[in-house]
Amino acid sequence: MENIQPVVDLMQVLGQITPLPAPFQQRMLEQVIEEQFPAKHTLLAPGDTCKRIYFVKLGFLRAYHLDPNGNEHTTWFMGQNDIVISVHSFFTQQPAHEYVEILQDSILQSISWHQLQSYYADFPQGNLLGRIVTEKYYIQSEERALFLRIQSPEERYQALLNRHPDIFLHTTTQNIASYLNMRRETLSKLRSRLAKNH
Repeated sequence: MENIQPVVDLMQVLGQITPLPAPFQQRMLEQVIEEQFPAKHTLLAPGDTCKRIYFVKLGFLRAYHLDPNGNEHTTWFMGQNDIVISVHSFFTQQPAHEYVEILQDSILQSISWHQLQSYYADFPQGNLLGRIVTEKYYIQSEERALFLRIQSPEERYQALLNRHPDIFLHTTTQNIASYLNMRRETLSKLRSRLAKNH
């Protein structure tokens, strides 16, 4: 059964981290853009510069890159209540090397890089929020690196299910296998074996 989360917006999520003063909230109301994107839409492609930071109000996305043989390698999945950016491209304002793809019809809220800098400059809460969000995604990046280097295929699979219990409702087995750094056939066998053991 799909895990249904209550729909919240960006301001609610940030307000749970730290109280937001009225001028901060007013600026966000004026600047945050809410957009709907269809499944299979490419939000970012290599060569594009990531100019906006996105909050997933509803939906599911992934990032991936292509190897020299044209094979896709999924590097992350993001779902409801997550922040989505191409990290290197956004913070350096240089062209991206990865794709960001909408996997399900999605509602995203966003602000621009320049707007984010103004929050840092004008509000102490902006710097606090930026630090907390940056720490969260730095930790996730390190966990991902360790995940690929030291965990067994079964451990990687279970870790993904812990983070995204409904992952098979949101994307293809091929995308999941590429994220787990295994062949699709290996993933199918692993799922079958674990199902027999439960």
